[in-house]
Amino acid sequence: ELPPSEFMQVADSTWLVLSVVSNGREPLGCQATGVTKIARSVIAPLAEHHVSVLMLSTYQTDFILVRERDLPVVIHTLAGEFDIYREEGGECVRVSCDDVSNGFLKPKPAASPTLHPVQSPQTRFCVLTVAPDTLPAIATMLIDVLFYSHSPPREAGAGSQDLDSITFFSFSLIEGYISIVMDAETQKRFPSDLLLTSSTGELWRMVRIGGQPLGFDECGIVAQIAEPLAAADISAYYISTFNFDHALVPEEGIAEVIQLLQQRQESSR
Repeated sequence: ELPPSEFMQVADSTWLVLSVVSNGREPLGCQATGVTKIARSVIAPLAEHHVSVLMLSTYQTDFILVRERDLPVVIHTLAGEFDIYREEGGECVRVSCDDVSNGFLKPKPAASPTLHPVQSPQTRFCVLTVAPDTLPAIATMLIDVLFYSHSPPREAGAGSQDLDSITFFSFSLIEGYISIVMDAETQKRFPSDLLLTSSTGELWRMVRIGGQPLGFDECGIVAQIAEPLAAADISAYYISTFNFDHALVPEEGIAEVIQLLQQRQESSR
């Protein structure tokens, strides 16, 4: 419904959402847990079959977006390990590989993906949720933060390895569940009794992937972060955006994360 505009850039691809659940249940916990291991088990096989994904972690669960044209490859890649359903009229219908086998050619395994540079700003972030019925109480503040409060972010050069700070605010509303990521200073502007976070009040640090806009054709970008962190049992809250990918990790683990990713970069050379 948005009118065409010279100020709005739209990617060519149409994307479909994979919601990864365990035993038929959405993992809707009471606090953010980051990219779940079950979601990671989807990301790696898709990267090996040269399927590009966008990752969206929310306070409640994780979503993996794949291009509509890649759906046959996605189904054939995952069918051996997962039961796959599609939503039709609000009902879940089992998908068979035979449904998408016509004309399917098994892709050749992808070459080792390029490892993009990572940057770790000093900004501390909060991962929050809000009860839907309290959203009107913070609507004015939310609009101000989203559209008026911040000057355009200072972009790092391609060779930059670190940022002092980064402007980042993420708001998602998915099937009635609200998820917000904001820096700790911005959080102070909101009524504390309306923002719900984990009982520990955990703060997160960010790793931004890519020294320049990544595009949508390359595979393995999410896997670059998810695989080594999964091996180290480190939770990561992952958000793909139009230009860059962002992984948030618990603040106390940022040094270990940077070391792991640097070791992976060096070993690939």
